[in-house]
Amino acid sequence: MEDTRLEQYVTKVMLEMGVPAHLKGYHYLRSSIIMATEDMEVVGSVTKLLYPEIAKEFKTTEQKVERAIRNAIEVSWLRGNTETFEELFGYSALTGTGRPTNSEYIAQIADKICLDMRREKMEVV
Repeated sequence: MEDTRLEQYVTKVMLEMGVPAHLKGYHYLRSSIIMATEDMEVVGSVTKLLYPEIAKEFKTTEQKVERAIRNAIEVSWLRGNTETFEELFGYSALTGTGRPTNSEYIAQIADKICLDMRREKMEVV
């Protein structure tokens, strides 16, 4: 999938999840998900690979990136579409389960996007 279409698709999924676009974490999260779709290894080491890369891209600190992403996930968890959370994670805020961690959230959305991209390729063939 070309870069622009990938970014548009990630944006669509994030908005479905209820991540407000006005939060700094929204932009960090979108970049993180795109990075994870290109290399899932970053999800296994968010503090050593992902946060430093995002911090460099946005000229901020790794701590601010982690906190902003956590906040964006928390807001989407509390205010977002519970059906979408149920579909992606198998649970939502309504079930009383704790919200997914930053790496779980990023990995799950990135995996969904990778699967959707493969499905799209197969339909084209």
